[in-house]
Amino acid sequence: MLAQKRILLIIGGGIAAYKSLDLIRRLQDRGAHVVPVLTRAGEQFVTPLSVSALAAHKVYRDLFDLTDEAEMGHIQLSRSADLVVVAPATADMMGRMAAGLANDLATTLLMATDKPVLIAPAMNVRMWEHPATRRNRERLAQDGIGFVGPETGSMACGEYGAGRMAEVAQIVEAVETALSTGPLAGRRILVTSGPTHEPIDPVRYIANRSSGAQGSALARALAALGAEVVFVTGPADVPPPEGVQAVRVETAREMEQAVQQALPVDAAIFAAAVADWRVVSASEQKLKKTGTGLPVLELAENPDILAGVAQMGERRPRLVVGFAAETDDMVRYATAKRERKGCDWIVGNDVSPATGIMGGSENAVVVVTTEGAEHWPRMSKDEVGRRLALRISDALRG
Repeated sequence: MLAQKRILLIIGGGIAAYKSLDLIRRLQDRGAHVVPVLTRAGEQFVTPLSVSALAAHKVYRDLFDLTDEAEMGHIQLSRSADLVVVAPATADMMGRMAAGLANDLATTLLMATDKPVLIAPAMNVRMWEHPATRRNRERLAQDGIGFVGPETGSMACGEYGAGRMAEVAQIVEAVETALSTGPLAGRRILVTSGPTHEPIDPVRYIANRSSGAQGSALARALAALGAEVVFVTGPADVPPPEGVQAVRVETAREMEQAVQQALPVDAAIFAAAVADWRVVSASEQKLKKTGTGLPVLELAENPDILAGVAQMGERRPRLVVGFAAETDDMVRYATAKRERKGCDWIVGNDVSPATGIMGGSENAVVVVTTEGAEHWPRMSKDEVGRRLALRISDALRG
């Protein structure tokens, strides 16, 4: 897929820069030609010699290199690539990109390019969660910058959370998706998936039996058609697909926040099985049997994420799709839900125990639109995902 593609790889200054060496080799294995740009901060983590040796190409480092700039080399570099990749993209790099600065070779290239840009953020969890970084993230997304990662996990600083650079295989898949000529190329689509867990105490929670398989299958199919997919997932059994920007959450309120941070998007697909209620005051200690009666749990309604996006006004995505898992009278309930929430489609399915659909590998759905209810035959969840992805593609091009 990457044969003869020219990738301009900008290596930022973070400990994750060591992954860029493997990234070069993996891209080359797929036929890509990698042109490396190493920032001054990046040189603190990987050497120009190692980058040059792996890329089999000169490493560009200085904006004011007299040899290169005699022919406006930075302009040629920025225009000759098929794709610009920044990995790792530090908080500083994201901030300068969002502000439109061009004070070194890397940021000048990013300002001068007319090609798509894909970045792989990498930073401390507090830096990733900082309001300034969230603002920069939204600004860059509005500017059309593609994202892969970050992931959640242990960090070199000893902390744990979101901020780890995506694994090399994920970045390669994102590169392939970004260069895809599929019908959804250039489209940004949000998909929510999996259950949410609403804590009762440190060991118990309110949830449901959703495996996340259908949401994952749909996200995979959308990415295969060339879309940039933001995949917001609860604690599902099925892992996120490769080639998407995975955002992991636990609770409904965390999911709502992640959805808002992902906007704007061209389409929002709400496949997650969000818990309707949460415990108002979850216990900080495990609840014990006392022999004096049952504990009293005060419940509150969780935010209606689907309705909030479907009815948000000017920022509303062009297409908003909800899911409805029902155990009886599915078409009637799905139709009522579409009208109540204000979304464009509802994908309904019968999850009564006899169907084996909840947590299984197959699904039988009804797509409810303004034109009525369209019954699909029972098929694998992967095939449902592919058919829905094509339907979404047609809707966005219409």
